[in-house]
Amino acid sequence: MKAQDKKAPLFIAQAALLAALYAVLTFAQQLIFPNTASMAVQFRASEALMVLCLFTPAAPWGLTLGCFLANFLFMQALPVDMIFGSIATLLAALAMRALRKVKIKKFPALSLLMPAVFNGIIVGAEIEYFFVEGGFHFGDFLLQGGLVALGELAVMFTLGTALYFAVDKKIAGKIPMITKD
Repeated sequence: MKAQDKKAPLFIAQAALLAALYAVLTFAQQLIFPNTASMAVQFRASEALMVLCLFTPAAPWGLTLGCFLANFLFMQALPVDMIFGSIATLLAALAMRALRKVKIKKFPALSLLMPAVFNGIIVGAEIEYFFVEGGFHFGDFLLQGGLVALGELAVMFTLGTALYFAVDKKIAGKIPMITKD
């Protein structure tokens, strides 16, 4: 059996675990603090899990599925939000994974910006186009995208940073496929 074949079950298990964790955390937040995970300026705590893209290749796929499931099952999102929100998550996660080695004084600041960039642009445009009456207006898009990005920045540079340092110091290298590369 090839080494790659041995990693496939672990990859699938990690992706499934992350999908479930993202969905459950989002549901719990929505239950305890209604609308904090679904408004334009949202502080979706489960987004901090995006940091795990820096440690495992399973994270982008698991977190994208988790985002889709959370929006579908718990957020009463419209199909357009399930699609565009999930695409924003996937692109941000893949960009984070690609930039995982780019650090400023051992801190992956550029990677942590990716959820704000992709969600700000994609979800901001989605809100402006599909949910605001009167058609698409660039100035309003900047406002909507800025609000979405602000929430993402708040999560990534608080909870995400804490999770990054916790995983980097305690877990990386001790669990298969969780690496410090």
